[in-house]
Formats: sequence, structure tokens, C-alpha cells
Amino acid sequence: MVNPGWADRDRGLFSISVAAELAGLHPQTLRIYEREGLLDPARSAGGTRRYSRRDIDRLAVICALTADGLNLAGIRQVLQLQEETRQLQAELARLRELAGEQPAARRTRQPRPRDGGEA
Repeated sequence: MVNPGWADRDRGLFSISVAAELAGLHPQTLRIYEREGLLDPARSAGGTRRYSRRDIDRLAVICALTADGLNLAGIRQVLQLQEETRQLQAELARLRELAGEQPAARRTRQPRPRDGGEA
């Protein structure tokens, strides 16, 4: 049976060396990313960094953006905008649910009347 903690994508499971290996990076690079505000790994009771599966996914995004030529300030902006977009989409879904509206994928668009004098 799989440990239920493994299914939690936000649970800090990996040490810095394991996280770095999974991401194909040097552990010092992860420290730099943390110092620059790109990562915020959990800490154990003793203060050891513990990286989650979500952190590893975020490292993959950071690596892809770096490969595309973005610097750390640009990556920070992209990640912030992605998070804002995610939050706004969640809020929109919540408001649509409250309004009883169908999800966007199921909605059908009705043609708008034209102002050309036709009724």
C-alpha cells in the first residue's frame, strides 16, 4: 500500500541533495533560488530543507524558463503572474458556481444580434 503522505504534493519529502538530483541541478542552485524567492521549501523541526513534489515541479518550470533565456527577476515575475492567474481562475470558478452557471467548457455561445437593422 502507498503511504498517504506520498499523494500529498505539498508535503516536504526530499532533502536538498535528492531534490537537486531530481531537478538535475546543484544543491547550491536550489539555495540561490530560495534566497531569490523562487522557492520556499518546508523545514523540518531541526531546520533542514524538505522539498515537496510541487517544489520539484516548480524547479522544472524554473529550469525551462532559464533555458528560454530569462533571468531570475524575469522568472520571479512569470511565476507570480502564473500564481495570480491560478488564483483568479479559482475565484472565477467559485463565483460561477455560486451563480449557478455552467462551466466554461460546457457553455454554448449564443450569437449576438447585429446592429445592422435586422431583428
